[in-house]
Amino acid sequence: MFVRTLLESKERNLITTTPEATLEEAMDLLIGNGIGCLPVLSGSGELVGIISDKDIFKKIHETKGNYRQCCVKEVMTYELIVGLPEDDISYIAGVMDKNWIRHVPILDGEKVVGIVSLRDIIKTTAENVGIENRYLNLYMEMMGRRDKSGDL
Repeated sequence: MFVRTLLESKERNLITTTPEATLEEAMDLLIGNGIGCLPVLSGSGELVGIISDKDIFKKIHETKGNYRQCCVKEVMTYELIVGLPEDDISYIAGVMDKNWIRHVPILDGEKVVGIVSLRDIIKTTAENVGIENRYLNLYMEMMGRRDKSGDL
């Protein structure tokens, strides 16, 4: 399956933040939408970073809870690994595994068109395995009936 197909099947819109947003605002977006990271976009819509729940959690710990004055740009990851809509899901899974990351922003040209999460990879893989398993079971059942009837 290609990333483009996965993104088309996702039910939610892309939720982003800005470098100037506070960590409180970023947490509100993450928690309110049940997501684990946010692409960070400049005023012109350019992807400039990504911030995850783990990044915020780490900052809260480092500051001993005195994080309220911190902005997204102080915590976000600037060096990004991105994917393309034409990438295969298995390639994105390999990139995630190799780099120990849970989210990959997807760019179409300069525009962020979505994000693929580890959860997306697991769900897609499980669905594909379930479909393959069903067809294999049907095939085996069909072959078993054929053998019993004497037709080979």
